[in-house]
Amino acid sequence: MAHWLFKSEPSTWSWDQQVAAGEAGTFWNGVRNHLAKKQLQAMQVGEQGFFYHSNEGKAVVGIVAVIRSYYPDHTDASGRFGMVDVKAVEALPRPVTLDAIKAEPRLKDMVLVNNSRLSVQPVTDGEWALIRAMGGL
Repeated sequence: MAHWLFKSEPSTWSWDQQVAAGEAGTFWNGVRNHLAKKQLQAMQVGEQGFFYHSNEGKAVVGIVAVIRSYYPDHTDASGRFGMVDVKAVEALPRPVTLDAIKAEPRLKDMVLVNNSRLSVQPVTDGEWALIRAMGGL
């Protein structure tokens, strides 16, 4: 199974809001980048991703699971983009900051380090394990 990273500004959609959505989860909409769109299209139900607070906090704060695969984004008037649904799985006991990720040599090739603007990103198995460990899981 693949792993992912979902970025959200806490003032727009926070980890606490994701948790409050419960088992029903919520849609992950608003992606308007073609590379991020390809990442969403590749996601399968059951795959997990990091929930990353961008701009404010700049840290991995939790883990979400994909609960519905790619479908049209109702907020996209052009009809070119889609979304997936995700639900909260668990919080990281210790948020893993972007500074901590950049300081870890084994994460130097991570998409978050090299293309920080991409809103949905793949995460390798090694990166997944290392960040989980850094976060106390």
